[in-house]
Amino acid sequence: MKPSIPKGTRDFSPTEVANRTYIINTIKTAFETFGFQPIETPSFENSDTLMGKYGDEGDRLIFKILNSGDFLAKADDKLIQEKDSLKLTSQISEKALRYDLTVPFARYVVQHQNEITFPFKRYQVQPVWRADRPQKGRFREFYQCDADVVGSQSLWQEVEFIQLYDTVFTKLGLSETTIKINNRKILSGIAEVIGAQDKLIDFTVALDKLDKIGQQKVQEEMLSKGITEEAIEKVQPLFSFNGTNSENLDALALMLATSEEGTKGVEELRFVINTVTNLGLQSANLEVDVTLARGLNYYTGAIFEVAAPKGVKMGSIGGGGRYDDLTGIFGMKDVSGVGISFGLDRIYLVLEELGLFKSVDLPKPKVLFVNFGENEALYSMKAISKLRAKGIKSELFPDAAKMKKQMNYANKREIEFVVIVGSQEIDNEVYTLKNMISGEQTKCSLSELINELH
Repeated sequence: MKPSIPKGTRDFSPTEVANRTYIINTIKTAFETFGFQPIETPSFENSDTLMGKYGDEGDRLIFKILNSGDFLAKADDKLIQEKDSLKLTSQISEKALRYDLTVPFARYVVQHQNEITFPFKRYQVQPVWRADRPQKGRFREFYQCDADVVGSQSLWQEVEFIQLYDTVFTKLGLSETTIKINNRKILSGIAEVIGAQDKLIDFTVALDKLDKIGQQKVQEEMLSKGITEEAIEKVQPLFSFNGTNSENLDALALMLATSEEGTKGVEELRFVINTVTNLGLQSANLEVDVTLARGLNYYTGAIFEVAAPKGVKMGSIGGGGRYDDLTGIFGMKDVSGVGISFGLDRIYLVLEELGLFKSVDLPKPKVLFVNFGENEALYSMKAISKLRAKGIKSELFPDAAKMKKQMNYANKREIEFVVIVGSQEIDNEVYTLKNMISGEQTKCSLSELINELH
C-alpha cells in the first residue's frame, strides 16, 4: 500500500522550503526592525490552557492528545457506555495541540511575568493545528507568524501594527493589499443600541460572515440565534457601508451617539485612521470595515484583517486585534495586549499565483568536486574543508561514478563551478576549476581556488 499523509497536511520540497524561508525571513526582519523579540512555546499545552478561550467554534477545532498508556483506565464506564464524547474527552485527554500562538503567549507572559520587561514586544513563528475542514488556503497544520505587545494601552501600537503590515507586504511585492480595521467596542455599541447586548457573540460571529455567505444568510443566522427582526432592521445600514473612512466614522458616530462604549470605539478608530493617513503608507490601503468581527472571544478594541490584492481569490492573509483582558484568564489582571498574525501559507499561495518567487534561489553548493576514487576524494576533501571554513558552500560527489553522471548532477542543481581532481592534479598539487556557465577551465593552487570561489 502506498504511504500517504493526513488530509490538511503537506510535504514541502526544497524549492517550497526555500520560498517559505524567504517569506519568514522577510517577516522576521520587519519584526526586529520594529523592536520585537523572538520567543517559542511548546507545540502542545495543557487542555485547560486552551479550552474555553476561542468560543464554541474554536473549542471544537482543537486537536486533543490522548493520555499516555491506558487512557481508558480512569474513564467513567457510564460515559463510555453512553458514548458521551464531550464529557469523556476531559477524562482521557489532558493535553492539546496549540490552536494559535496568542493564548500560549498569554500563558507565557503570566508564567514569566517577573522576568519580562514591560511593555513586552514579542514575535513568534511556529506551527499551529486546527481540526478544520481542509480547503484552498486552509490547512490542519500551518505556521503562524505573530507579533504582540503587552503592557501598554497606547493606540500608537495599533498605528505601528498597520505600518508593520504595510512594510512586510511591500517588501514581498504585494502592493495594494487592503488592511481592514474595526473596533470591538463599536460592535458592542451596535448590539447595545439594538437591544441585543446578551447576543453580542452570536451577533458578531454572524456579521463576520457577511463577505462569505451574503446578507440574506447572515440575517437568517441572526434570527436563528434569537436576535429579533426589529434589531436586524436597525443594523441594515451596516450591510451597505461604502463611503470614505471619514464618512463611515461619521455615520457610526451618529448611529452610536447613545452608547458610551460605541462612541469610545469610534474615537479610538478615528485616532488610528487619522494618524496612519497623516503618516502615509507605502503600498497598502486602509479601510474601515464595520462588518469585521472575527468570531473570537478575546478581542476588546481594534480588530485587523488583511485582504490579498484584488483579483486574487484568497481569504484573509493576516489579522489580529487588541485583547485587553486576555491575561486575566490566567489570573493576571489589567495587562493590555494587542497583536497581529501573518498567514504564511496563504501568503505563499498569493505570491505563487502572482509569480513573485522568481528571485528566490534554492540552497545549493557553489562548487562540486568530481569523485574519481578514494585518493582523489581524500585530496578533494582537504580542499573542501578549507573552503567550508571560509563559508564557501562545497560538496564532493559521493560516488566514483562516470564523469557524465556527475556533470549531469551539477547541471541539474545549477552548480556554478566544478573541480576536477585526477592523479595529475594530485602530483602537481593543483586543482582544475571549470566554470559551468562559460565552460572555461583553469588550473590553480588551493589559495588561488579559494580566492576564485570567494
